[in-house]
Amino acid sequence: MNITGNPRPVGGRLVSASILFFAPLAVICILLIIKRLFLGIGSVTALNGGYPWGLWISFDLLVGTGFACGGWALAWTVYIFNKGKYHPLVRPALLASLFGYSLGGLSITIDMGRYWHLPYFYIPGQFNTNSVLFETAFCMTIYIIVVTLEFAPVWLGFLGLKKWFNKLNKIMFFVIALGALLPMMHQSSMGSLMIAAGHKVHQVWQSYEALPILSLLTAFIMGFSIVIFEGSLVRAGLAGKTPDERSLFTQLAKVTAGLIALFLAVRFGELIYHDKLHYVFGFDKLGKFEAWMFWMEVWLMTLPLLTLFLGEKKSDSRWLFISALSMLLGAALWRLNYSMIMYDPGNGYRYFP
Repeated sequence: MNITGNPRPVGGRLVSASILFFAPLAVICILLIIKRLFLGIGSVTALNGGYPWGLWISFDLLVGTGFACGGWALAWTVYIFNKGKYHPLVRPALLASLFGYSLGGLSITIDMGRYWHLPYFYIPGQFNTNSVLFETAFCMTIYIIVVTLEFAPVWLGFLGLKKWFNKLNKIMFFVIALGALLPMMHQSSMGSLMIAAGHKVHQVWQSYEALPILSLLTAFIMGFSIVIFEGSLVRAGLAGKTPDERSLFTQLAKVTAGLIALFLAVRFGELIYHDKLHYVFGFDKLGKFEAWMFWMEVWLMTLPLLTLFLGEKKSDSRWLFISALSMLLGAALWRLNYSMIMYDPGNGYRYFP
C-alpha cells in the first residue's frame, strides 16, 4: 500500500474463490457484448426514444467514474494542499483510478448506439465545442492518459528504465497539475448533462445552478470514500501483511464528513432558495416513492456524520468500512436519481433495465 516502499508479493492463491465465482459472470458479459456489437444495442437493453440513456450510462459513467476518483481526490490532498502524510495511499488510489476510468471509457464505447462513429470524436473539424458531452468525453480521454503517466514511474522503476524515469520526473509537476484540473471539469459537467433535460428531471433534483456543484462535491466524497473502502477491504483480506493505516483513513473520513455537510447545506439551501422544500416534507405533494428516495440519499450521507464521531468507534475498522460504504451509496444514489430514476420523458415512455 505504500508508494515509497519496495513492492513485494503478498502471497496467496492466484485463482481464488472470488475469481471462480465471478468468472462465469464475466463470460456471460462477454457474450452479451458480442451480441450487442453485432445485433445492436436494442438487442440487449430496453432503451427507447424517451430513454436514449439508461442504467449503463448512469452507472458506468456517472457512478463508475465517481468511484474512480480516489487518485484525483488524494492528488488534491497530497500535492495541492501539501498533506504529505497521505502519500502512502497514493499508489493504490492511482491504480484504482486508472482501472476505473479506463473501464468507464471502454463501457461508453460499448454503450454508444453507433460506435463506428467514435473516430469522428478525435477529428478536430468534427469537434462540437458547445456540447457538454464533448467536454466530458474530451476531458476523460485526456485524464486517462494523464493518470497513465502519473502511474508510469511505478513500472518504469520496476523495469529499470532509469533514463525515462528521470525524464518523466522533470515534467511530473505539470502532469499532476493537469490531473488535478481535468476531473474538476468533467465531474462538474456530469451534473450539467441533465440541465438540458429541463422539466423532465423532477424539480427536487433539477437545478440549473446547483447540479454542477453537487456533482463535483459527490466526486470528492466518492473519491475519499473509495480510498477508505478499498483500504479497509485490503487490510481485512491481507491481515498482518500491510501497514496499519487506520489513522489516515480516520482523518480522511473526517474530511469527507465535512464535504458531506457542505453537500447537504447546498442541497437544502437550493431547495429553500427555490421554494421547493415543502415537496420533501409533504409526501402527498412529492409522491411517496420520490420522497423515500430523497430521504434515503440524506440518511445514507448523514449516517457517517454520526458514526465518525462516536468516541473510540471512529477509529474502528468496521465503523470506517460502514461509514465509507454509506457515503458511497448515498452519493451514488444521488447521481442515479438525477440522471435516471427521477427522469421522466412523458408521453407514456417506460424504461426498466
